[in-house]
Amino acid sequence: MNINKKVVTTGLLAGVVVLVASLALNWLWGFLFPGVAAEYTNTALFRPFTDPLMSYIFVHPFVLGLILAWVWDKTKGLFKERDVFWRCCQFASAYWLVTIPGMLISYSSFQVSFTMIFTWSISILVQAIVAGLVFVKKNP
Repeated sequence: MNINKKVVTTGLLAGVVVLVASLALNWLWGFLFPGVAAEYTNTALFRPFTDPLMSYIFVHPFVLGLILAWVWDKTKGLFKERDVFWRCCQFASAYWLVTIPGMLISYSSFQVSFTMIFTWSISILVQAIVAGLVFVKKNP
């Protein structure tokens, strides 16, 4: 598999942007929906933040950024609009739609609130939009 430098650099840059967006959204969700913040303390469902595996939360945006950068590089020809924001929104929407079944199965399988699933879904969309902006600008 041939992964070029542009894919790696845009993927890592997208990881930084997604991490910042995620931290901002987590703060926003905690402010708007205090009950969701309380749900995260349910150790029957979620690992405590002191668990070393939880450090993956800070690595995940970079893994996502690299994977989405590769996908963007393979599919960018499908998103031909001239407007930068519209192109990144088309890409983000396509990715977001793929995640919806996972959100539905999470809601039906885990004892988490609809609000939590909603915040996850919106967060995924915002993360994909900001990553898409990086891709459209740096790897048009």
